[in-house]
Amino acid sequence: MRLALLILGGLMLAGGAAAQDAEAGRQVAGMCRTCHGLDGYSRLVDAPHIGGAPAAYLAGQLRAFRSGERQHQMMSVVAAGLSDAQIEDVAAWYGAHSATATLGADPADAPEACVACHAADGISIAQDAPNLAGEEPLYLVEQLRAFAEGRRVHEAMSGIAGALSEEEMRAAADWYGAVTLEIEEAG
Repeated sequence: MRLALLILGGLMLAGGAAAQDAEAGRQVAGMCRTCHGLDGYSRLVDAPHIGGAPAAYLAGQLRAFRSGERQHQMMSVVAAGLSDAQIEDVAAWYGAHSATATLGADPADAPEACVACHAADGISIAQDAPNLAGEEPLYLVEQLRAFAEGRRVHEAMSGIAGALSEEEMRAAADWYGAVTLEIEEAG
């Protein structure tokens, strides 16, 4: 009995987050496909590509929309109806996709303030940061402005964006917008 309790306790510690079921997430993604695509490649100017983004980032953003910490006319409504399990599952679905980026310029010219988390090619190397590769520059500038103005809050991004001029924001957005992104659906 004591061994069973130790094993159960270890499993509970190891699995502190909700279980993730990518196939169940595929079902949830059916309501995401209009804006983000089932493969996570958005065809809309104001919706980001989410396929291949870190699952932890995606789940965190969905929780922020659900709680009201982050506001968006559509996403706040969609996220409000999601359970914790559905958030984890849809994040697992999109996070399991493969995102690859192709640079058309010298990586040494990438925006210095961005590469530590987003890399020169825009494929995130931090679990709490989105991919930026191939995003619409208008979308990226709007997000940078939101961080700079306090409409979005992040311990690193708020300060970074707040220190950027409008010209620097546009240059960073143009850099990542020029990267070619390919997303391959999981499975």
